[in-house]
Amino acid sequence: MQAPSALLIEIRGRGIEAFFAKHIIASAGKNINVEKGATFSRRLSVGDNSGLGVNCQIQGAVSIGDNVMMGPDVLIYTTNYRFANRDIPMRKQGYQPEKPVSIGNDVWIGARVIILPGVHIGDGCVIGAGAVVTKDVPAYCVCAGNPAKVIKER
Repeated sequence: MQAPSALLIEIRGRGIEAFFAKHIIASAGKNINVEKGATFSRRLSVGDNSGLGVNCQIQGAVSIGDNVMMGPDVLIYTTNYRFANRDIPMRKQGYQPEKPVSIGNDVWIGARVIILPGVHIGDGCVIGAGAVVTKDVPAYCVCAGNPAKVIKER
């Protein structure tokens, strides 16, 4: 069984990543940066001066605003497996409906952050390295942990 966002693109090779990404994704702003090993779907939108980190994996419909910095190994998911029926193995239950992810402007996403389906990260946020973001993050907040919690305002 294939995920709804199974068509992912991986681009390798320094210097050509952003060129190819601009021609593949749904929307690409000016001066975007795509690091080595980035994997993403065609339904990605990236704003001006934003970047995809080394070895990031971005699945499904994701919107990234302007001036967003992303550390290495970030994972952004828009779907999850169904698991409610205990009589059927989880792998055979298929996927839950897609829930797009949106990331505001001027956001810093630290290394190895995981962002789960349906999350909205407001403008001006800092997401600490290793955080698992399961819920929306209000604008101008710093959050960290697993699950991620707001630890202060900017």
